[in-house]
Amino acid sequence: MARRRALTDLAVQKLSPPEKGQRDHFDPNYPGLVVRASHGGRKTWVFMFRVGHRLRRMTLGTYPAMSLAEARQAWREARSEVEAGRDPSRVKERATTDVDGVVAEWLRRDQAKNRSAPQTARKIERHVLPVWGHRDITDIRRRDVLDLIDEIADRGAPVEARRVHAHLHRLFKWAVGRGIVESNPLQDLPKPGEEVSRDRVLSDDELVSVWNAAGELPWYHGQIVRLLILTGTRREEIGQLRWSETRDDRIELQGARTKNGKSHLIPLSAPARSILSELPHINGSDYVFTLDGMKPVTSWSRNKKELDKISGITGWQVRDLRRTVATGLQRLGVRIEVTEAVLNHVSGARGGIVGVYQTHDYLDEKREALEAWGAKVVGLVEGRESGKVVPLRAAP
Repeated sequence: MARRRALTDLAVQKLSPPEKGQRDHFDPNYPGLVVRASHGGRKTWVFMFRVGHRLRRMTLGTYPAMSLAEARQAWREARSEVEAGRDPSRVKERATTDVDGVVAEWLRRDQAKNRSAPQTARKIERHVLPVWGHRDITDIRRRDVLDLIDEIADRGAPVEARRVHAHLHRLFKWAVGRGIVESNPLQDLPKPGEEVSRDRVLSDDELVSVWNAAGELPWYHGQIVRLLILTGTRREEIGQLRWSETRDDRIELQGARTKNGKSHLIPLSAPARSILSELPHINGSDYVFTLDGMKPVTSWSRNKKELDKISGITGWQVRDLRRTVATGLQRLGVRIEVTEAVLNHVSGARGGIVGVYQTHDYLDEKREALEAWGAKVVGLVEGRESGKVVPLRAAP
């Protein structure tokens, strides 16, 4: 929804974020100049203009890094390009060295093919652009980086600070290669704190408790958790699963759907096939886990909290299920290279020169391993090995 009222420094400062989405506030005396308030709290200066019959828009900067006065000056410069018959967004794309513009180009040219690109963009938009957005990237010094990283760490978010450090290091390395800056201010700059490697593995009793609690969740999240336990796949690989990726006895994921970009064949054990066979098809959608047929389900955090509450098991993350599956397979005597194939790992026994020349997909070995693991899980859940007797239950 767009709103038109005279903008002042105080008015821009006091703009409250909308409950969802974005809200545009036009500056009436500067046609096309807009401050866009987003749900997350970010305020962005945008210039809307026409080239021929096409309506276009370009980002001028972010508030408060770019003040109202600076936004209006940027508007004047962009408008003069429009009046001269040129597209100011193209001119800026070729010439800009402000952080906002360089980041946009970096995300498009260097990060677009990465599966983690949306998360990278969100971290940069949250932590970097509000502080540096309209500064010239050639003016960013090592002290600026230290101040930014330290401020994040001092808020009690050292892991987030390390992530931002890594993203900025990559950004400046790319900028050096493009001739935008002369040097990388993060070169040899240590990351803050220490990142502890996780080694959480659920015990048999904990695994049974989580399985049983999953049956108390909404069917979609509960069955996702159970399939993660049975397959050792990543959360998004099951959460965003499509019916077109399933076969009678396996799941076939293309490289675009996996973290490492490698296609992945996931044999389905008997209990996994049983779960999939009883899942509903929503509105003819290709998504397996969806409520409206338009997009896969989300709300992971809320349902994970509910899962912990019901199960009584805390201090673990969904990704720890992969480690639990790997540990379980090793206890069953599965060879390490087969376990890595189940997890779609290309490091360790399947890395290096072996990974280049060894093209065996281990499909039969993976099927045997996951059938044994599925039988183990069923045995635990049904109380034949440990845990309480709770029958397998699929979607309602």
